[in-house]
Amino acid sequence: MAEQSSNTTSSQQQLQSHNHTNRLAAEHSPYLLQHAHNPVDWYPWGEEAFDEARRRDVPIFLSIGYSTCHWCHVMEVESFEDEGVAKLLNDWFVSIKVDREERPDVDKVYMTYVQALYGGGGWPLSVFLSPDLKPLMGGTYFPPDDKYGRPGFKTILRKVKEAWDKKKDILISSGAFAMEQLAEALTATASSNKLPDGLPQTALHLCAEQLSETYDSKYGGFGSAPKFPRPVEIQLMLYYSKKLEETQKPTEAKKALEMAVFTLQCMAKGGVHDHIGGGFHRYSVDECWHVPHFEKMLYDQGQLVNAFLDVFSITKDMFYSSVSRDILDYLRRDMTGPDGEIFSAEDADSAEFEGAPQKKEGAFYVWTSDEVDKIVGEHATLFKDHYYIKPSGNCDLSRMSDPHNEFQGKNVLIERNSTSAMASKYGMPIDKYLDRLGTCRQKLFNVRSKRPRPHLDDKVIVSWNGLAISSFARASKILMCESEGGKFYFPIMGTDPKEYIKVAEKAASFIRKHLYDPQKRRLQHSFRNGPSKAPGFLDDYAFLISGLLDLYEFGSSIFWLAWAMELQDTQDEVFLDKDGGGYFNTPGEDPSILLRVKEDHDGAEPSGNSVSAINLIRLASIVSGDQSDSYRRNAEQLLAVFERRLKDTAVAVPLMCCAADMLSVPSRKQVVVVGNKPSRELDSMLAAAHSSYNPNETVIHIDPTDEEEIGFWEETNSNIALMAKNNFTLDKVVALVCQNFKCSPPVSDPKSLETLLSQ
Repeated sequence: MAEQSSNTTSSQQQLQSHNHTNRLAAEHSPYLLQHAHNPVDWYPWGEEAFDEARRRDVPIFLSIGYSTCHWCHVMEVESFEDEGVAKLLNDWFVSIKVDREERPDVDKVYMTYVQALYGGGGWPLSVFLSPDLKPLMGGTYFPPDDKYGRPGFKTILRKVKEAWDKKKDILISSGAFAMEQLAEALTATASSNKLPDGLPQTALHLCAEQLSETYDSKYGGFGSAPKFPRPVEIQLMLYYSKKLEETQKPTEAKKALEMAVFTLQCMAKGGVHDHIGGGFHRYSVDECWHVPHFEKMLYDQGQLVNAFLDVFSITKDMFYSSVSRDILDYLRRDMTGPDGEIFSAEDADSAEFEGAPQKKEGAFYVWTSDEVDKIVGEHATLFKDHYYIKPSGNCDLSRMSDPHNEFQGKNVLIERNSTSAMASKYGMPIDKYLDRLGTCRQKLFNVRSKRPRPHLDDKVIVSWNGLAISSFARASKILMCESEGGKFYFPIMGTDPKEYIKVAEKAASFIRKHLYDPQKRRLQHSFRNGPSKAPGFLDDYAFLISGLLDLYEFGSSIFWLAWAMELQDTQDEVFLDKDGGGYFNTPGEDPSILLRVKEDHDGAEPSGNSVSAINLIRLASIVSGDQSDSYRRNAEQLLAVFERRLKDTAVAVPLMCCAADMLSVPSRKQVVVVGNKPSRELDSMLAAAHSSYNPNETVIHIDPTDEEEIGFWEETNSNIALMAKNNFTLDKVVALVCQNFKCSPPVSDPKSLETLLSQ
């Protein structure tokens, strides 16, 4: 289990050792607590700060970041810990700190403003507001002093103060006008109830084409450095490849598949992958996936597991299932709390040794050649050859890898040659070679475990847990298709796949217990020492519903499916634009949130609207009658809202392109598995049902002897209940494949089901 972060020790215990303590000391967010002892008189977001700005008639300085953000730490050290800067902020402004992971609604408003006006954004986000919260000007990281022809933070503060004193009315009215324009631009409504015929296929093709144009055939990935793992792009290429295969275009299908597969291969072999401890870093600063920005985010891990699982389903190559396991095992070991909750992130920066005065980026993860020699011993030459480790350091593969020579003499592990070629070079059978590498990695892991750890943000975010729940649930059945006798090497634990579904259930139970009000049927957004003040946002509902649907479809209780439907009802009630279609990102109940956006961009995280569209399509194929029609109508109107986006810039919405195509599929395949639960036979049949990659398939499993379960189906889909009763036998599990209103004869052997599904 992950240890609680030592960085967030209660501020009350530390009062004696600090010269300053501000209002953030009473907060729960690790990011806010990091700033609790700055000389800046910080306020958390809320009425107390707004009232103070109105009372003093001064602008607000709003600083938004998160606890594992490297440049946020830099700006804190340079500016917010500086007494002179703090004096300017305290005298002339009311300063507010926001954790963007705790309040994505606040972040969205002002990030949208900065991106629209200045053409770029990022964290730390620095925005000046009027006391009624209209933005006046903004940017991201500001250095403390003027340099390179750019104004420093102190200069900016003086200029804003001067403008406020002399041109306050103009500033306020231009901020108000900017917000009106943005509100208009970001709340599209559907001009009809569904997308025009043919548009889903056109958008899917256009998105794949636009991605292909940016594909890096040398290093994998789409676009140039910095390279982010954007799993929605992989999802799009896999989906598109499957569609091309179905329409008898094998050459094009192979090409699309190869782009996705090669990208995952390059990422897995690169330094963006933590070869010693598992999991992936946030992005690579160079084009070859080598030197990463070292923080690890939960939202990446869950999505990447699913991408590797999908490629394993297609190729049956255990390289991909092994990487899935490596990420899941990292999450279980380092990111999971005692009650099953899954934490948010690990920092990029850490101390090089206990008591070091400053933290350095990547200090926990990099190695000198001498260290490897000492730790690995007799196999050091082989290990260093495999991972391109050199005495001078190896961050030299690109001029972007280490432009400031921060990693001179240091090595970030990367695999540049195929394992089979390296095994043959050392005259070893491949198994023995892999075993040796695993032993070496374990030795390095043991030494690394004694280094000062990067800060762990132990906040529990519902949406990101939803992504992780999905990956653990899916792995529990997809990994049952690994070839027997397959070996695993450290840091992979070789876990029985059944264990993974328990992890998913535990995480879902934590959210249900701590972040859900069953009376009001509402979620809270996050948890740390108790639920945060922020309500659940669209992404929390959408990503959790998606995770719960996977939890049910991959073998867990009907309870999770019932809860997913309950959450969908709440989502429709709170976020759905009943007239214009689509979902807003916030409940719209907080007057301090000036923009209510319909988000569509599928970036590092997919958009809540894209995920919701797929959830609605899946739900429509599970239930029947009016309920099914209602889900389908909402999905159709949601996609119609984004018609222009799908037509013009499909590459910005890859997951939405998949959703649009899914909705246009004339008949979704249903696999109905009937038998006693729990049983090994039922698990094997479910593994067979999920053994091939088919995003247009729904799996339903039912035990007709379970009164609660049969009651659920009689109420929501009487055809399923009847089918289960008619095909149930005590001594075996059967499966039926249904499509276009007809079902196959029942099969009772997993291999027969696999054959049936491959037709």
